Amino acid sequence: MRKIKKLYCKASLLLSVLMLSVALSLSFGFTSKATEYGATDNAPNASDSVTGSGGTGFTLSFDGDTGSLNSTVEILLILTVLSLAPSILIMMTSFTRIIVVLHFIRTAIGTQTSPPNQVMIGLALFLTAFIMWPTFQSVNENALKPLDAGEITQEQAIEAAEEPFRQFMYGQTQTKDLNLFCDIADVTYEDYDDVPFTVLVPSFIISELRTAFTIGFLIYIPFVVIDMVVASVLMSMGMMMLPPTTISLPFKILLFILADGWSLIIGSLVKTFY
Repeated sequence: MRKIKKLYCKASLLLSVLMLSVALSLSFGFTSKATEYGATDNAPNASDSVTGSGGTGFTLSFDGDTGSLNSTVEILLILTVLSLAPSILIMMTSFTRIIVVLHFIRTAIGTQTSPPNQVMIGLALFLTAFIMWPTFQSVNENALKPLDAGEITQEQAIEAAEEPFRQFMYGQTQTKDLNLFCDIADVTYEDYDDVPFTVLVPSFIISELRTAFTIGFLIYIPFVVIDMVVASVLMSMGMMMLPPTTISLPFKILLFILADGWSLIIGSLVKTFY
């Protein structure tokens, strides 16, 4: 067994040395090629293809501000948006308020893992898509399609995509939160369009958290009353060793079902954005 281990270690060491030597030779070859290009006037431009010594490599081309995007650039932009999608979803949409309220519902009822986190996040995602669909359509019509057709530049597309999100966040941001971050950033504004995007986003998040906690407080009230009634009844019966939550949980679930809680809360929650 020891001999096998020694052979395996030697083979691994030889393979590592071989790979290191190949990598170093390739890097020195590419460096010398780049030096030749720098020393002559025939160096390739930024828009030309970058090739190795064998004439093969990759090509990255962009048709310019007035032309359509190359497929490689489109894939790069899509990957960039996908990497930033979680931050965009949490910071600039209705997802934060919805997921916080759903968490308050589960905690107030007393069910620790029902509904599961996957169900709550999935419900929050679909409700977010339902609420934000007009905003997404506006971004697609005013920014993405004209950019893909080459009708506008990238800077114009970013401004066009920013405007629908601004309108949505302005309608949900409270003035005192906006003034708070404007005071911190030493920003004065006469119109909402003068507020920088970096100031608007944290103001929107704080407003969403305040609204979600207010809704959560209102959700907690009837369930706290049930817990107090059950606890007082158990105390009067001398059953102090029995946890009140064990008895109150079925009553809270029954109250939630009889009041059609999911329809009532989800409907009221969605209407707060309109």
